[in-house]
Amino acid sequence: MNASPESLVSAAGRLLHPSAGNAASLTPGLRARAAAILLRMALEQALDAYWLRVTPSMTRIGKHRMLCLEWYAGRDAARRCRASWSALSAACHHRTGDLPPSPAEIHARLREVTDLLEALRAVPDTVPVTSATDT
Repeated sequence: MNASPESLVSAAGRLLHPSAGNAASLTPGLRARAAAILLRMALEQALDAYWLRVTPSMTRIGKHRMLCLEWYAGRDAARRCRASWSALSAACHHRTGDLPPSPAEIHARLREVTDLLEALRAVPDTVPVTSATDT
């Protein structure tokens, strides 16, 4: 399966807000966890697409693409990516005794991932962004 980040976000939205006939098939916690998985996949694919535009060697190691994002896409975009990816990763993993993520929490992440997809597409793919402290 090779779905676009936008289609993954759309599928996550359908899981969080199911139609009337499908609402009883899965519990809200399971739908929220499945939506979190789709959103994390969408964010990872968007990062891969961004790095393919900027410098293809950055798609090899996931940790590097998150660490270096600040210098290319800006501090705010990097911080938001790290926060969203971390929260979605925590929501994706089932641990004994933990409650599933709330649909409201994952819905907030859906909005954030949607904004990040737009931000990563809008960032120019030329030179790294430098902060004011670097000059």
